[in-house]
Amino acid sequence: QVQPVESGGGLVQPGGSLRLSCTASGSALSIYSVGWYRQAPGKQRELVAVSTYNDRINYADFVKGRFTISRDNSKSTVYLQMNSLKPEDTGVYYCNANHYQNSNLNYWGQGTQVTVSS
Repeated sequence: QVQPVESGGGLVQPGGSLRLSCTASGSALSIYSVGWYRQAPGKQRELVAVSTYNDRINYADFVKGRFTISRDNSKSTVYLQMNSLKPEDTGVYYCNANHYQNSNLNYWGQGTQVTVSS
């Protein structure tokens, strides 16, 4: 059992930057893959980036070159550095922790709002 908690969202102008944090307490983060997802109003949730339990990284095409996902297992935290933000990046960003060998152990945070607007 883990409880992911997101933070770092806010209002930023186009071209600006934000860093999101996901802290997952309860179990060792090293045995969980962690993904960042986002959902805009009226749209489906979409995958943004994933850091697997063994620190393999994948990005959605629309954020490559702009976003960076990283983890610090000693702090039980995964980060999403977001640069060159666009209005279409606006949405609620969610952190998901998935056990590396038990897909039934899958947990979501409450989300943090990111708004990119001038």
